[in-house]
Amino acid sequence: MEDVQVVLSVGKNISPENLGHIPSNTIVVRSAPQIELLKRAALCITHAGLNTVLESLAHGVPKVAIPIGYDQPGTAARIKHHGTGEFIELEQLTTHRLRGLIEKVLHDPSYRERARYFQKVISKTRGLDVAADIIEQAFQKYQTEVPRAVF
Repeated sequence: MEDVQVVLSVGKNISPENLGHIPSNTIVVRSAPQIELLKRAALCITHAGLNTVLESLAHGVPKVAIPIGYDQPGTAARIKHHGTGEFIELEQLTTHRLRGLIEKVLHDPSYRERARYFQKVISKTRGLDVAADIIEQAFQKYQTEVPRAVF
């Protein structure tokens, strides 16, 4: 897949120097401007965190998910169920299997079509804005109704 540009964000816990050989089409960074990258992305590989999944859907980008824990397996199952991508369990992960899923999602236009369908739904319903408003309202209500502990 040399015709693909990869941006790998490794966070603070992994040193890029310890990754070994990095292919010439791969840029390794500690953090990346996710929204800006999603605007240009053909695919998002994610651990199926809800923020990344929603942001990639909001930009019509299909996914390959590798869930690690918490709510991620359920989110990954929904990605597959709704046709916006594929997922693989961490225990099943191999280079060969991951490459196969990446190629499948990149070359089958139905994944991008489904992601774009959800992009339109999110845009029409202002889904992300509504979710953020509800969360903000909940926090404001909590702050006014829950008495603070006095020590």
